[in-house]
Parts: sequence; structure tokens; C-alpha cells
Amino acid sequence: MNLLLILFGKIVIFISKILNLGNGSTWPGHIALNINKNFIRDKLKNRKFKIILIAGTNGKTTTGKLIKDILGVANKRVFQNEAGANLINGVASAIIKNSSFLGKLNFDYAIFELDENTLPILLEFVSPDFIICLNLFRDQLDRYGEVNVILNKWEKSFKNLPNKTQLILNADDPQITFLGKNIKSSYYFGLNEKSHYKSLQHASDSIYCPLCNLRLNYETIYFSHLGNWRCENCGYKRPSIYLDKLEKYPLPGTYNKYNSLAAVLISRKLGVDDISIKGALERFVPAFGRQEKIIVNGRNFQIFLSKNPISFNQSLQTVAELKGKNIFLILNDRIPDGRDVSWIWDVDFEIFIGNFKKVFVSGDRAYDMALRLHYAIPSKFQIEPDLKKAIMIALEQTAKQEMLYILPTYSAMLDLRKILTGRSIL
Repeated sequence: MNLLLILFGKIVIFISKILNLGNGSTWPGHIALNINKNFIRDKLKNRKFKIILIAGTNGKTTTGKLIKDILGVANKRVFQNEAGANLINGVASAIIKNSSFLGKLNFDYAIFELDENTLPILLEFVSPDFIICLNLFRDQLDRYGEVNVILNKWEKSFKNLPNKTQLILNADDPQITFLGKNIKSSYYFGLNEKSHYKSLQHASDSIYCPLCNLRLNYETIYFSHLGNWRCENCGYKRPSIYLDKLEKYPLPGTYNKYNSLAAVLISRKLGVDDISIKGALERFVPAFGRQEKIIVNGRNFQIFLSKNPISFNQSLQTVAELKGKNIFLILNDRIPDGRDVSWIWDVDFEIFIGNFKKVFVSGDRAYDMALRLHYAIPSKFQIEPDLKKAIMIALEQTAKQEMLYILPTYSAMLDLRKILTGRSIL
């Protein structure tokens, strides 16, 4: 049965690519799981390769690609659920896509990035060798609920982890740290550097002690609730860090420092030498939409996926640090984005938007974004809800020597890339 599902799935993938309908990153797995709900368990129960799971609100795709590139330089065979297909059907599709026609998976490692809700679901079918937990922020509250709801699901599922599973955790996120409190094989990454933040940002989510629920004190704040924290009431504090800096980071932005540290830490745990790691980081090309650069008609675009207050703030800050002058904001409210767009009022536009010379606004909820910007800095933006028209306007007004920085939500990023490249991702 499973072999037939693999063969049928490969046909679906082939047809999707031929007709330019996508890369078959979700539908083959969706079909397979509808026919056999244990398809993933069946295919992975006798595996000879190691499984790495990556979970968190922000940074999963970049971290996964970093790890894959590092292991590739070390001559390891790796497959993953690419294109951000981070639900159960994306994992199943990755298995189908990378299986031979005889159903074999001839690899050394599998890397699966997972939606916050999907991690505990997949753990019912898979016993991973490593789990990387990057962060937890408020995101798509209409789908996920508050951070503590996700955390409770993760905690419950982690209690059933086998002894072989090792955790790679962000020490600067109090809630993530708490996941490793009772698991011996927990290794932490974080930052030990100066920060320009003197107080917690408006979009700070987990600022209370996971043990006693009193407010945490911060010696240093990197962004949101990430930093060097301590509870003065019960003494719970940020744990000792195994890795806190790299000689050079492959991408700009504080948030990408965390992604890089996580990737390098697990690579070292897997025995990859520092020369291979350094070589992979130097040659790293970002994943689609994650600081990806595209040239169209001689104009330069760089895409910063921005899907919640924290990622939006970090994108704005990074573009400002890059001295960007032209910025294009695209807001959608489709299922992958979350239907509730009230989160845009938690973005610190007042701090950053004044850095930019030209601001373009588009997307399904362009006027909601325009209203938000009006309260931040009136009359400094242009609105065009039709994305194709908006791109043409931005193209005409962006000089050839300048970069247009685009900050889209997830579905907007997919639409944007299809317009710019003529190809679908999923």
C-alpha cells in the first residue's frame, strides 16, 4: 500500500511541476495520509538515518537550510520538507518526494521544520534524534491561541521523548529554556553581546517566570522577550550557554544570529568540523522569502518574510541598519497568514518608518496597513491594493542602483514570488 502511495505521489509531483502548479510539497502527503494515517510512522520506523525537528515561531526555514548546507559540505545526504511546508502533509510529501521508486530513503539525515501546532502531532509518529526549539512568539492567535497554549502542548509531548532525543534550545527565551529543565540532554545557544534596547519592547510575550509566574528581570534585551533574564523571586535564570557567538554570520539581523547559532551548535553535536561549517556559512544563499534577492528588469528586490509583530520589527530594524530607503509592505489575511490582522498595531512603525524615503503598501488588507501607517507617519506612503500594479509602481520609482525591500506576510510572499519569477513554490 505505502509503495503505491509513493508512486502515486511522485506522479502528482511530476504533474504539478509540468503544469507549473507548484512543487508538490503538500498534496502528495495529504492524499497519502487520508488513505493511511500511519504513513509517516510506517515509513520511518525502520529508518537508518537521524531525524532533526525544528520548531518555533520564527526562523525555522532559514535554520533548516543552514543545517542542510553545512551537512552537505560535510558530504552527508540530507532531505527535508522544503518550501516551508511545515504541516504533517508537508512531512509526508517530503518522504514521498525523496523515496526511491522502491520506497527506500537512502539518506544520513532528515530535517523537518514544523508549525507550532504540528510538533506535538508529529511526535506521536516519530522518535527524533534532535529537536531544535528556536522561540515562541504570539502568532496567528485565531489558529494557535496564546504562547502558553502552545507551550503546554510542547511540554506534554516532551514528557514522552525517548532518552536518545537531544534538545537544542534558545537560552534567551525563558519559555523555551523551561522545556529542557528536566531533560539531561539539553544544549543551549544564546547571545552575550551589547544591545541597544534598554527596556522591553511593546511586542514582548513571555516576560514572566515559567516556575513562579512573577515578572522577570533582564540584564540585557536583544528583542522582544529574548535576553539575559533572571527571576529574583525563585532564582530561576538563563542557563549556561554552549554557543554564544560566531566569527561571521551569513545573514544580517539579530534574529538570524539565533538561527545561525542553532545550526552551528547542532552541526558540532553531529561531529561536523569547523572548517566545513565555516565554508557552508560563507557560501550560504537564503531560502525563498528569507532575505532572498531577486532581480527583475534591472531592479533589485530583497524579500523579508514578516508575519507577526516580532518578525516585522526585526525586518524593519534590519532594513534600517542596511540603510534601505525604499520599502514595500504587503498585508494579506488568508489562512496561512491568520485572518486577524490586528497584530499590525503591535509593530513599532513609529520607531522605524521614518528611516525610509519611499513606502509602498499593497495586499488584500492594504487599507488596514495604510491606516496603521497613518497613525505612525501620515502621508508618507503610496497605496495600491492590486499587487501586480503595485509592483509596477514600485519598479518605476526605484532607481536601478537602489534596493527595494519587500516585507510580505506568508501568502503575500507566495503571490509576490510567482509574479516576480513566474513560478509557484508549493
